[in-house]
Amino acid sequence: MAERIGMRKVATALMTGLLTWLRGLPLPPWLRRRLSVIYRGAWFRPVRRLSQWPQVRETPPVKQLQLLADTQYPDYIIWGVIDWSFRHQRPQQLAQVLSASGRRVFYVSSTLKASNQPGFSIYPLNERGNLFEVQLHLSDPPSIYSTVPSSIQVAQLRYGLGELLLCTRPRAVVGIVHHPFWLDVAKAAPNSRMVYDCIDHHQGFSNTDAGILKLEQQLVLEAQATVFTSDRLAQQWGQTPSAQRTVIRNAADFGFFSRRPVSLFNDPQGRKIIGYYGAIAEWFDTELVSAIADAFAHHLVLLVGEDTTNARHKLRHHPNVQFTGEVSYSTLPSYLYAMDVCLLPFQVIPLTLATNPVKVYEYLSAGKPVVAIDLPETHQFGALIRRAQNPAEFIDGIAHALAEPPDEHRAARQAFAAAQSWEQRRDALLSVTEPQHVPREISVIVVTYNNLALTQACLASLTANAQAAALEIIVVDNGSSDGTPAFLDQWAKANGQVVILNADNRGFAAANNQGLAVATGDYFVLLNNDTQVTPGWADTLRRHLDRNPGIGLVGPVTNNIGNQAKIDLTYSLADMPDRACGYTYRHLGEWFVLPTLAFFCVMLRRSTYAQVGPLDEAFGCGFFEDDDYCRRVEQAGFFNACARDVFIHHHLSASFNLMDIDQRQALFDRNKAIYEKKWGTWIPHRYG
Repeated sequence: MAERIGMRKVATALMTGLLTWLRGLPLPPWLRRRLSVIYRGAWFRPVRRLSQWPQVRETPPVKQLQLLADTQYPDYIIWGVIDWSFRHQRPQQLAQVLSASGRRVFYVSSTLKASNQPGFSIYPLNERGNLFEVQLHLSDPPSIYSTVPSSIQVAQLRYGLGELLLCTRPRAVVGIVHHPFWLDVAKAAPNSRMVYDCIDHHQGFSNTDAGILKLEQQLVLEAQATVFTSDRLAQQWGQTPSAQRTVIRNAADFGFFSRRPVSLFNDPQGRKIIGYYGAIAEWFDTELVSAIADAFAHHLVLLVGEDTTNARHKLRHHPNVQFTGEVSYSTLPSYLYAMDVCLLPFQVIPLTLATNPVKVYEYLSAGKPVVAIDLPETHQFGALIRRAQNPAEFIDGIAHALAEPPDEHRAARQAFAAAQSWEQRRDALLSVTEPQHVPREISVIVVTYNNLALTQACLASLTANAQAAALEIIVVDNGSSDGTPAFLDQWAKANGQVVILNADNRGFAAANNQGLAVATGDYFVLLNNDTQVTPGWADTLRRHLDRNPGIGLVGPVTNNIGNQAKIDLTYSLADMPDRACGYTYRHLGEWFVLPTLAFFCVMLRRSTYAQVGPLDEAFGCGFFEDDDYCRRVEQAGFFNACARDVFIHHHLSASFNLMDIDQRQALFDRNKAIYEKKWGTWIPHRYG
């Protein structure tokens, strides 16, 4: 281990020195881009991987993670656009305030860990033990900014996510996606709500691949909600349908930036300081800064941040311009409080027109005068900042700011910033990620006929699920004589659900049709009463339908059925949910075509049902009505599928087992004849 740490330090020092030297050279943009491609290529891969080995940090024991899962809140997985320690921005701020509210948060690093073994590494980030950084493993990790993951890479990353979920066992998951690269991984999380936090105009970055832009379009379509950091971003996606859309701007860590540090940056010449901190990148207006340096030759123009656009070389002839390079977030106030005027010298381009500048909130937290280029998102600050449309106005704004008394507007600026906190933004976000009133979009129809104990266990599993509030449960009883009607009447009143009591046994198809006729959801589930569901089952089945328009019917895997949906899983009913997770979390997002689904549990869209129609009641008490419906779904142009990431326990044929064996065989033969008259020779179900 010591040798590995030493190698990592040497590699890191070499790569840091090399990159610093290259960035300081006066290279033309085309050559700089070429060198960047070479650095990301195969020649530098071994050294780059060494330099990217994470610091040796203690991984929390699995038991600790599982204990923390006992919470009233869902877990948050933040699919990062940057590494946690790279630059402290909106994703990290949201992660911190969410964890401060008692929620458990896993921040997925944008840098994948090179490993031939898929999985994850996890590192604690706070003393409370509910904020973690996660690195997913990948055999040949790409850059998330310029590469669309292949299907093999998605499978490996999903495996790592599944292993994380096996350790953490969340009650439910909210995935906040900050970059489209993660889409096909993030959406595989079971019992989850996926929210796209759209923080940038990705088309404006020169290194964004066209495939990433296409993924972003898909992400906006598939996310249950989309959050935009600016009105301009929301307008750009105005023609794209989304379940929920809202603008939640950036904010300031007011407590951090409003405290004057003991030690400040010092200019040895004692000049007034005109300053900027942040990325000095392709959107930075170097020509404007050059004009400022000329106009204020006796002042220091201080630029704090990494220079990736060759600004240092372009401004080399200005002796009053000083670059610091990248500095840590913790030291920013020491530079900020040394500045007499703070700048936002951006070019007016599509990228910046859609930007809500977080640094302005931070400048105002310190009460500093601010001069900014006139961008749409700067108008919210009103007279608290000076806006300029050209270099002359910008220079005039700086002159007025330098002339104002130091404390003239400090209180007003800080009062505004104090009201724009990340805690306030978190509360706005929670209304999106954890809505109080969830519509009952999924209607579950359960047909009962005696077997009271099985019915009680089935309904208990439905209402115990965290998703129960989003389910409309309709129970149709076919004339049970074992106390089931009385129990159902009491159960329906206690749970606010629907019960239909038939005087006699109308059969499986007819009873299901009764339930379907009164269902109000956009998705229908036919569920046998001899089943027990697992956490997140309905939501995960629905996601398969949402993301695969060609699927007409989808069902789960199970322990007991006569076709390929059966898996080999040994458990007691007490540990069934735990054992089921052990299987489904290792098959996230997976499904396969299964022409004939058994109707112990199937889900379909309301629109599919409207096209195909009700079950055929000619099949009476049962047998072949499910085969028949599968053929009708195929006839309508769909296919049927089985989801490997949903498991439901099934006792199998509980109602049929109450029938006399000869009566049962006669019913089977009769219904087989009906089926074959419609569809030809019946192909028996098979296992495996």
